[in-house]
Amino acid sequence: METAKEIKDFLMTRRAKITPDQVGLPSSGRRRVPGLRREEVAFLAGVSAEYYVQIERGHVSGVSEEVLHAIAAALRLDEVETAHLFDLARAATAKAGRKPSRTRSPRPQVSESLQALIDSMVSAPAIIQNGQLDIVAANALGRALYGAVHERQPAPPNLARFIFLDDRADQTFPDWEKAADDAVALLRVEATRSPYSKAVTTLVGELATRSTEFRTRWAAHDVRAHRSGTKNFRHPVVGDLTLRFEALDVTSASGLTVIGYTAEPGSASHEALMLLSSWAATGQDVAAAHAAAQSAHPYGAKERPARRSG
Repeated sequence: METAKEIKDFLMTRRAKITPDQVGLPSSGRRRVPGLRREEVAFLAGVSAEYYVQIERGHVSGVSEEVLHAIAAALRLDEVETAHLFDLARAATAKAGRKPSRTRSPRPQVSESLQALIDSMVSAPAIIQNGQLDIVAANALGRALYGAVHERQPAPPNLARFIFLDDRADQTFPDWEKAADDAVALLRVEATRSPYSKAVTTLVGELATRSTEFRTRWAAHDVRAHRSGTKNFRHPVVGDLTLRFEALDVTSASGLTVIGYTAEPGSASHEALMLLSSWAATGQDVAAAHAAAQSAHPYGAKERPARRSG
């Protein structure tokens, strides 16, 4: 990862999102680019224009936390974006000094007790995910919910590869655009947090080479957290589900996150989830279920343009 370019592109895309009116500055005069000018960001942050230009070029060695916080406030960065800016600054400082070793660190492992914990969640789907969006473990209901991902991906299945490279991704995730946006934003955070990770670099390079949809989103430099919310699924056996999720970091295995799902009691999704639990308990084959469902009522026709590759 070229950290200086990452800093430049991130700050440029952030200031392009803010208009002078939003920060109380006059908007008169012709503007060649949308958003704030560099000198306007510098004014709002309380630093000289020359100093801010150097920071936006990636020259952040020696820049204080106070200045970074002032720039974050000037650009109205949220908590995740501010943390991302600090991660970029740390990566740039480390690169300017002694380059970290590229020795591959051991991947965090799912312990027996952690697997037992999610297995005990018999009425809630649960998966364990690492930073590059590999599903490294799941309970029975989680595997059933993500059945198509497990079926179509080698172990460990990777959500980003499935979303951007598999033609059936929008059958599993009917809100495909949001799923794609979330995947890229999470990978962007991980790429900055672990700038020398071979696994992340290889994954991003593969997706950027093979998917125009991924390249477009990657260039936007959006980052976000994935802590709680709702997600839509479509399962070939039980149909559509809208589930609430909570994501919890595993403190005993840095880099792993447990994501658990629940349905609103009494809702159609709750009934579908109970049906999915009964179906999963029978141990039926996911591929056979897909084939049967598609032959009965193929929903493979896209509701949006086909994803662009290459």
